[in-house]
Amino acid sequence: MQRKIIHIDLDCFFAAVEMRDQPSLRQHPIAVGGSVDARGVIAACNYPARAFGVRSAMPTARALKLCPQLQLIPGRMQAYKEASQQVMAILQQYSDRIEPLSMDEAYLDVTGSTLHQGSATRIATAIRQHIWQETGLTASAGVAPNKFLAKIASDERKPDGLFVICPHQVTDFVARLAVEKIPGIGPKTAERLHDLGVYHCPDLAKVPLPRLIRQFGAFSQTLLERCQGIDHRPLCAERVRKSVGVEQTFASDKQSLQDCEAELPGLLSTLQQRLEHHQATAQVQKVAVKLKFTDFQQTTVEQQIPATDATAIRALLVTAWQRGQGRGVRLMGLQAGLAQAETKQLELGL
Repeated sequence: MQRKIIHIDLDCFFAAVEMRDQPSLRQHPIAVGGSVDARGVIAACNYPARAFGVRSAMPTARALKLCPQLQLIPGRMQAYKEASQQVMAILQQYSDRIEPLSMDEAYLDVTGSTLHQGSATRIATAIRQHIWQETGLTASAGVAPNKFLAKIASDERKPDGLFVICPHQVTDFVARLAVEKIPGIGPKTAERLHDLGVYHCPDLAKVPLPRLIRQFGAFSQTLLERCQGIDHRPLCAERVRKSVGVEQTFASDKQSLQDCEAELPGLLSTLQQRLEHHQATAQVQKVAVKLKFTDFQQTTVEQQIPATDATAIRALLVTAWQRGQGRGVRLMGLQAGLAQAETKQLELGL
């Protein structure tokens, strides 16, 4: 049976909750994020702010330069959690096969559903209307035969839109698709593909397979499948936690290794508390130290050690610091990769 996958994505979620609760903000550029004094970053912004070039993960100082009239909101995580829980409860009324991706997006598999005469398009429309009526938030939706295409489709009509890719439209849709649109292809991978002359999905077929494998290794198979619109991945209703981490952005750059070392005990204590909260202390397979330098370049050093080995973790910090070649450090983080029952090693997603 041809699969029917829906991807639901709430529009500018954190900012949307703030605009819902304070309607006077709707016509103004706003952003949820940390203050300039605290070296903050933007967590979310509304579309008036995006018109000025403001984006999530952008340093607050940069955002305010682009948009001096930007209204900065510190954020209310509890309100966002409650709104997310409302939305997920709504989704459960339309399918028992749901894969949450984050607080504001999820996949639904409605293959074989009898709701709305079995039409995935009508189900997606009903979900969006239901979310608006129950929460006052808008959601964009993508409908397609697989997860990869459904996620891309949900971006096609943002905000508050619906885009459908029918099975017979997949070939034509993928033929026009830029490789940057494929989830998992970041700027560096896109640059390497461009060096091979690959700008759109059909271009990949022109690259000799041995050369592709030399460049991308095991990822070559995924690239070949995505560029043909193929994605056999099932929905994962129970997402397995792969890592637990903690980060701190400093109010002023740390200019010495000793200054960084002084922050290590606090970060390590927080990491261990979070591991205990997730009952994952005994599962730790790797520990990584991440440093982000003054110029926003970053490095990560990891090793197969327990999260309780402070001496070994300090050694990782020393290595990371040396890579900075004297640059100040604006952010420091620790992450513990968790070993799963079916595997003994796990790559840290840093």
